[in-house]
Amino acid sequence: MSATPIETPSTDDRAIKPVSMTGYDADFQAFSDALGASFTRYGFAVIADHGLNEKRIDAAINDAKTFFALPEDVKRQYHQPGTGGARGLTPFGVEAAKGAATVDLKEFWHVGRELPADHAYRKYMRDNLWPTEVEGFQPHLYGMFEDLDALGRKILRAIARYLELGDDYFEDKVEMGNSVLRMLHYPPVPADAPGVRAGAHEDINVITLLLGAEEAGLQLKEKDGSWLDIAPPPGALVVNIGDMLQRLTNHVLPSTTHRVVNPAPERRGFARYSTPFFLHFNPDFPIETLPSAITPDNPDRYAGKTILAEDYLTERLREIRLL
Repeated sequence: MSATPIETPSTDDRAIKPVSMTGYDADFQAFSDALGASFTRYGFAVIADHGLNEKRIDAAINDAKTFFALPEDVKRQYHQPGTGGARGLTPFGVEAAKGAATVDLKEFWHVGRELPADHAYRKYMRDNLWPTEVEGFQPHLYGMFEDLDALGRKILRAIARYLELGDDYFEDKVEMGNSVLRMLHYPPVPADAPGVRAGAHEDINVITLLLGAEEAGLQLKEKDGSWLDIAPPPGALVVNIGDMLQRLTNHVLPSTTHRVVNPAPERRGFARYSTPFFLHFNPDFPIETLPSAITPDNPDRYAGKTILAEDYLTERLREIRLL
């Protein structure tokens, strides 16, 4: 364990202490230890100094705002029913948390990996849709996709170090992953709204990278059942473990329940925008418990239950009403 200080102090004992990305190059072991400790404790981490292209982020978010402000009939042209929301628009009131009685109060746009015409994974990944009504939408959003994909692989390299797997363990398992960038729009919430912006859920994928939203509301469920607000400092990135990585690590790294609650009355008239990047394994990667994660105190929860990443994704999309 390195003694290099790379965490910033916090006045709240329960708050997630940000880990600076500058530590990745300055002291990779210390960075990996701090990141892994946060994931083990919360299932979440906050990364400061992420180094992403802020101009591209701002442009992509502004493009998304412009798109979501278009008339409903124009937006609906980019909805492809029966495809699991893999690309283009998923309209308001479609997705729901697993087992929820009401739908989430949101709409979103998905951008995924672009593949050559003859690539074997094209049977798993659809072509992207690009709205002609918003100039710059394609280069801004796909550039952001590529930036987050690259950063996600760096974070997985640190996770591999923390798990003592070998730094490159994840590289050939996610380099062509079925990952998606989601541009999320939560419209203003009426006082009599039947549901919440995003019901309590866990993410399906390997890790999620979330750029900060302008409006509060994100909470994670603590081990004692209480809810902890996640309020990262400006310019920071929230990263959380998804169910695929939880399963691979036999719950050593937990996929924590989280939600987006409705705003306080004085903020109901304001929309909320956020941009999660869901990093996935390659579609044909078999998710099988890591031998190093099986111990007498932590027996294999998934013995004999190996499943391909694409099959797991399909199963879960049905549970949240996207298929």
